[in-house]
Amino acid sequence: MDVPVALGSVRSIGARTFDFSRQVAVMAIVNRTRDSFYDGGRTFALDRAVAAAERVVAEGADWVDVGAVPFSPRAREVTERDELERLLPLVEALRSSTDAVISVDTVRAEVARRALAAGADAVNDTSGLHDPDMAGVVAAAGAHLVITHSRAAPGVELAHPQYADVVSEVREFLAERVAYAVAEGVPTDHLVVDPGHDLNKNTIHSLELTRRLGELTTLGHPLLVSVSNKDFLQETLNRPADALTEGTVAAVVLCVLAGARVVRVHDVAAVRAGLGVVEAVLGWRPPAGPLRHNL
Repeated sequence: MDVPVALGSVRSIGARTFDFSRQVAVMAIVNRTRDSFYDGGRTFALDRAVAAAERVVAEGADWVDVGAVPFSPRAREVTERDELERLLPLVEALRSSTDAVISVDTVRAEVARRALAAGADAVNDTSGLHDPDMAGVVAAAGAHLVITHSRAAPGVELAHPQYADVVSEVREFLAERVAYAVAEGVPTDHLVVDPGHDLNKNTIHSLELTRRLGELTTLGHPLLVSVSNKDFLQETLNRPADALTEGTVAAVVLCVLAGARVVRVHDVAAVRAGLGVVEAVLGWRPPAGPLRHNL
């Protein structure tokens, strides 16, 4: 089975080192939001967010992505002050308890600056660097940066998005944003790219991105995918958001086989188990248990 090898395969992010030629990093999602599409605010309280982050690390997460502002333009507005008040205590608490990679899901450069100073290792910017100061902030901190394809400004709904060729246009956008970040001082080996499933895209677009994901590995940077419990899986399976675990695992496996090396997920235990089989089949690691069958 031929699986694309990630360029720049060995990557140190914070205290963790990943060999992306034979390893997938599992990024867990922990949100301090009142109206998350998935958890409905279950981890809004600080103690619950910390407990959730510690639980997912115990379940095998290599990376914890913390956010305080929903992407959806229909969500309640969160001011910069509120975002900082939600994120900074969580970053500080996690930094004192784990060496897992910590990223902040934010589109605001000042929030990123404060969070990186508090101990975060990376910024996950789902706006494609809409804030012109973001890349410079990340560069100054020596941190990692996830650049995501997204056409609309933060908090703005893009109705009926159209693409002549969604994969080619996503690739062109990411290549331009990568060049911009490098020009602003972010080292090339500190960049990760994300095609942005469902972000300003419909279900057909997201399915095509998944099918042709391998075309994006030629960008030369580790590829992150965020497909967990997304609308395109809901519509594909005609299931509610809380019944998409099997669909999520299937989508994650397909993406990994196409070259994804960081997977952003809600259900760490289920995805980690699925990836354990993938890694063993590909010869990336031996089976975890004692071998007894037919021996």
